[in-house]
Amino acid sequence: MRKYCLLYLVLFFAACGPINTFEKNVAIPGQEWHTSFKPVITFDITDTSSLYNVYVVLRHRNAYRYNNIWIRGTVQQPGDTATRSRQYELKLADDAAGWLGRGMDDIFEHRILIQERTRFTRPGQYRFVLEHTMRNDPLEYVMNVGLRIEKTP
Repeated sequence: MRKYCLLYLVLFFAACGPINTFEKNVAIPGQEWHTSFKPVITFDITDTSSLYNVYVVLRHRNAYRYNNIWIRGTVQQPGDTATRSRQYELKLADDAAGWLGRGMDDIFEHRILIQERTRFTRPGQYRFVLEHTMRNDPLEYVMNVGLRIEKTP
């Protein structure tokens, strides 16, 4: 019995380490993403010596009409007033395989890598803005959009 108690204590304290993953998703009102709706996601970075993978998370319904989505990501570093933007084409489907994300019923979720092994050079709060740059406004059947940041091993 003592062996099991010791094992549970070791596992408990090992699980209390620093969090290595951040994810935040924002619901798209009415599942119609208007170009005027630009979700803002803030996150704190304390470890500037580590590398991180950054993903866009997108959830949509099966009725979404396109194989891709164009998204602009704008980041503001701690202490800066200037921002940097980058355009991303996120592939959601192909003709042979259909939707590339995970699906349940008529809802599909994609985690698409946009920056691999990147380093955040300043500690503090980062501000990330996501906006779609597709021709259609509103962009129908998009449910959520978000950001996932994982510390690389």
